[in-house]
Formats: sequence, structure tokens, C-alpha cells
Amino acid sequence: MSATTTGEPVADGRRRRWPRTSWGMLAWLTAVWVLLWGDITLANVVAGLGIALFVTTVAPLPRTPFDARFRPWGLVRLVVRFAYDVVVASVQIAWMALAGRKPQGAVIRVRLRSHSDTYLTATAGFTSLVPGSIVVEAHRVTGTLYIHVFDVGLHGGLDAAHRIVLEQEERILRAVASKEELVDAGYVPGSSPRAGRIPRTAGEVRR
Repeated sequence: MSATTTGEPVADGRRRRWPRTSWGMLAWLTAVWVLLWGDITLANVVAGLGIALFVTTVAPLPRTPFDARFRPWGLVRLVVRFAYDVVVASVQIAWMALAGRKPQGAVIRVRLRSHSDTYLTATAGFTSLVPGSIVVEAHRVTGTLYIHVFDVGLHGGLDAAHRIVLEQEERILRAVASKEELVDAGYVPGSSPRAGRIPRTAGEVRR
């Protein structure tokens, strides 16, 4: 035990904050739970929050830097496009099943442009929640995702499937990333892809 200047004893390293993660992470885990159930109800939200609190308390993740800057227009674009992708992919897969068409599956490797574990996890989560694509492996050090694509044709080819993942990452970054994180990923700060990318110099290696 140690004492403060006022003489009040405080626990030295024994007092832990609760919850043991940020409220942003709790909201994210709760949202993932609700999306997995596919039904936004009070019971699902409460259950998701309870599970998120339990998981982060029993097995807390190591803290990672997350200097978020929420951009309303970027968030709207992220949510609307995600919902659109889910609906379109569901219809396409259902049509393939009814038509008896054999899918051409493939595993693609996508090296993300950001250098943050937070956005690596978020991109993997959003990608896996869209029917027809699932992340089978993620390399934290290199920022690389290995994704199984249900049918390459539905994505417009291998190059298009690769581009779709990077576009998903960009929407996430433009929704919540700080200016510095956008610049680090090679994007001109802004909530829309129209802001463009930062021009590369001749000596830079293209990713």
C-alpha cells in the first residue's frame, strides 16, 4: 500500500479499472453479436453487451492505440455500403444454390494499407460478415489477411476480390481513423474516397 499527499491509502497496482476495455470496443462487440443474430432487438443488444463485458473481463485483449475521429458521413457510407453488400451477396449465393451452379472458390491474400491491429480486426470482421467471404488467417505483423472467397465470379475476378477488401478497409478508416492514421495508410484525410490517395514517390515500394 502507498499513501497520497493527503494521507489516504491507495492500492499500488491492485486497483483495476472496469470495464477493462473501452466503451467503443464494447459497442463494437455488441454490434457484432447483433449482426450475427441478424435481428436488432433489446434482448439481443443486452445479451451482446453482457457477453462483451464477460469476455473482456475474463480474457482482456492487450490495449492498442486507437485515436478515433468519428466522421458522420464516413460512418453513414460504411453502414449503408455494408448493408448493401450483405443483401446483394445473400441474393447472389441464394441464386447460385437454386440454379445448381458450382462455385469457383479461392483463397486470396490481401495486405492491408493501415498499420493498426484495430483496423486489421475491424476489416476482418466486416469482410467475414458479408456472405461468400470468410477470413481464414490473419498475420498481425505484416497486416495481411487470407480470405476464402466462395465464388470468384461473383466478385468479378481475383483482382476485384482483392480490391473489394481494400475498399472495405478504406471505408472503415474514413469513418473512424484519425488524420494521422489515414496519412499513414496513404490516404488523403477525409470522409470520402474522393479525397484520394497520397501520391507516392519514385523510391517507395508499391504495396
